[in-house]
Formats: sequence, structure tokens, C-alpha cells
Amino acid sequence: MISLAAMATVFRKLLGALPRMGVQVVDLGPGAAVIARRGGLSARKVGADAWMVGGRRATAAPVVGRQGPWGLDKATASRLCARHVAGLLARYEVNCVFDVGANKGQYGKQLRKQGYRGRIVSFEPVPDSCERLRAAAEQDPDWRVYACGLGRKASTEQMHLGWKTMNSLLKPSDYGQRRYRRFADTSTAEVRIRRLDEVMDEAMAGLADPRPYLKMDTQGFDLEVFAGGGERLGEFVGMQSEVAALRLYEGSPRMTDAIAAYEQEGFEVTGMYPVTREDTTGRVVEFDCVMARAYAVPGEDGPAA
Repeated sequence: MISLAAMATVFRKLLGALPRMGVQVVDLGPGAAVIARRGGLSARKVGADAWMVGGRRATAAPVVGRQGPWGLDKATASRLCARHVAGLLARYEVNCVFDVGANKGQYGKQLRKQGYRGRIVSFEPVPDSCERLRAAAEQDPDWRVYACGLGRKASTEQMHLGWKTMNSLLKPSDYGQRRYRRFADTSTAEVRIRRLDEVMDEAMAGLADPRPYLKMDTQGFDLEVFAGGGERLGEFVGMQSEVAALRLYEGSPRMTDAIAAYEQEGFEVTGMYPVTREDTTGRVVEFDCVMARAYAVPGEDGPAA
């Protein structure tokens, strides 16, 4: 049996020999490279494991890395979603973003990078992640952190940990267990859950004319977070939810059911962006669904019914 280390060595030796045979090589990192029979080849990194490849009259073929054939799609969708959200926040004059399922602060950092300067209120119940979230927000005077999750009712729940960014209050589904080996090993910890409508006054204190936006990424629990908004959901001018075309968690809603619940509260889809795909089939597992209330655009009457 050939070890992975030995295979990697052979791969590197082959890359080193190709230029002597008149073949241009662009080394993209462990397990990935681009080769061309003619010169003029270029590659620009556009994501964690994705590159934009081009060349002058070059026939280029990427050797697929860890993200499979959809790595560039994923990076492009992520960038488009971030820009779309930034435009939406500006158009609707959002001044308070509720970041539910904040993990280590990736979404908040992205908002700032895209130019959003209003308040961010992040919720993260996992202690280790929350500690890193607090560090990310420490130097930002208008970024607040709550060490709790949100749900339909105030309670203490057992959360499944050890799944990196996929920690969840729900158990993995059969499909989820087949897709992700990380679900085989888990530990649990008690976490505090509050209702969204319970924390809104405190979170938006000091804002003269609050125009909140709700972002949810809670690994199958978004609809429970949404239900906790109660009658105060009407105050949100826009929202964002990770909806599942293929369910990774037991008891999580189907994408169509989640979107129907959001639409019933007056939100309409402004964008759908693939988050993850199956490498083998290309099927989308989850989408980032971005929505807004059309009548909430400042200075507009909204579309005709």
C-alpha cells in the first residue's frame, strides 16, 4: 500500500519534471496544480481553496483539490452573497444586524469589510467560539456579544459540540452522518437559550430609529430562532437564513417550509446563494437565502400588490 506521504512526494517530483518537457506548471498548494502545454498561464486565488485560472491561448486543466470541482463556484457564491447583503443593508438603511449563530465572528468581520458601519449584535452559545468572538469584537465599539443562543422559548438545552462550525442543538440526520465523518464523534454541553423578542430592546438601546436585519446560521435551528421573534418580527426590514435543500440535522425544516414561513411574515426573496454542494452529484445541500420587506425601502411605497 502506498502512503499518502509517498503519493505527495511523487506528485511534487512530477511537477518539477514537467517544465523540462515544455509544460508550464502553476503550483496551487497541497494536492492541486494547473498545467498547460503553452505559456501565458496565470492563476489567481479567489477563495480558501479556489483559484481563477486563465491563459493566452493555453489549454489548462486543473487538478481538483480538496473542495472538488465546485470550489470556484463556492468562492464566487460567497463573494456575491456578501456583496448582495452589503447592498441590501445600505439600500434599506439597516443600522442593527442581529448575527445569530456568530461562531467566531466571521460574519461580523465580513460586514465590516464590506463597509457596514452600523451596530452588530452577535449571539454564540458555544464557550470556546464565544471567547474568540469576543476577541474579534473587542476593538469595535458598536459590536456587542451575547453568550447564548436564541430559540422559540427561553431554556437550557444540550448542544452537540466537536463539529467545528457545524455545532448544533439538533442531532445529525442519516444523510448528515453519511456526508460528514465529524458527526460520528460528539460531546454535549448545556447552553442558554433566549427568545429574540426578549433581547431586542437591550440590543437596540440607544438607536433613535432602529432598522434591524436578522441573520441566522444555526445549523438547522433557524426557524426556531425566527419563531422566538413573535410579534416583533415585523420590526425587521430584512433577513438572511441558511436553508437546507438536503437536511443535515434531524427535525430541521425543509427549505420550502422555511421560506414559506418567512414569506408568511412578509419577507420576499432577494437572493439565493449555494453554500455547499455534493462533490459527486453537484446537488446543493444548503443555500444562503436573503430576504427583505419591499415596502420597507426608505422613500418608497413598495411594489403594487
